[in-house]
Amino acid sequence: MERLTRARLEEILERCRGLRVAVVGDLMLDVYLVGAVSRISPEAPVPVVQVSEERLALGGAANVAANVVALGVDCVLIGTVGADTAGLQVRGALTELQGGTVRPLLVEHAGRPTTTKTRVVARHQQVVRFDRERDDDVGGDCADELARAVREAVAECDALVLEDYNKGVLVPSVIRAALEAAAQAGIPSVVDPKFRNFFEFGGATVFKPNAVELSAALGQPLNADDDDWLEEARVRVGARHLLLTLGEHGMALRSEQGETLRIPTVARQVYDVSGAGDTVTAFVAVGLAAGATMEEAAVLANLAAGIEVGKDGVAVVTPDELRAMLPDGRRTEDR
Repeated sequence: MERLTRARLEEILERCRGLRVAVVGDLMLDVYLVGAVSRISPEAPVPVVQVSEERLALGGAANVAANVVALGVDCVLIGTVGADTAGLQVRGALTELQGGTVRPLLVEHAGRPTTTKTRVVARHQQVVRFDRERDDDVGGDCADELARAVREAVAECDALVLEDYNKGVLVPSVIRAALEAAAQAGIPSVVDPKFRNFFEFGGATVFKPNAVELSAALGQPLNADDDDWLEEARVRVGARHLLLTLGEHGMALRSEQGETLRIPTVARQVYDVSGAGDTVTAFVAVGLAAGATMEEAAVLANLAAGIEVGKDGVAVVTPDELRAMLPDGRRTEDR
């Protein structure tokens, strides 16, 4: 079983300099309206939230890009935005990211709004969330433009991420163009799937579903403790590595060669799980691009997820936060 020491972490972080990762998928804008509740509305039996703060955050594929950049890695981000205020806000937020640089190759689609998730939060509790989006597949012209951008970007990158939220960007033609370009370039590809095109990602290096997604797609109860079941699942999705995220139970990694690696969670406090999956995807991709083994990349991603869920809302994880998780050089399993 591979382990991650502080010295090895430093080596991986040092190798991040000069890397470039392509992220393709569904971009989102997360809006947080934060306030307090002191009364019930006289108009209906609902709480009245007096908003005192409004925060914006990048979500979906844009959040993956933000986590990539936080490690000092450059990123090419490919997806769609609407011709709307939210689209402008996404573009603006991308320019403000710290660390590496982002090159956005965004197709502006006047007929589709920028996917926006607005959460109303009072006393650290989410009261309601409302979404503005269209989730049907993008049309042929848009898909062709996305595929061209993917081929251009991947040829110059060290890893590829496909981040699917079933919002219509990752149609089969875009998926195939991306995976074929990655194979031709000889770089790792990391897939975060959703239900609609679950079995369209054959040939990916890493396939990273969560427990609900994998169980539903296979039409079987989850059996993550059974190595044979995990191997059958890996073969069915057609990936070299199946990285199954299990929430509070950590992760299970099943590779085409070798035993199953089970990684317990390191989360000290779970405050908000929003964006944790994006964090895992980003760190696996960056780890592999930096020369980490698949086992090391999975352990690194698990560390990052444990940090992210302790934060309020969608957030990035920095190198210094990773270092703080391994302050004394002990291996991750010894903690």
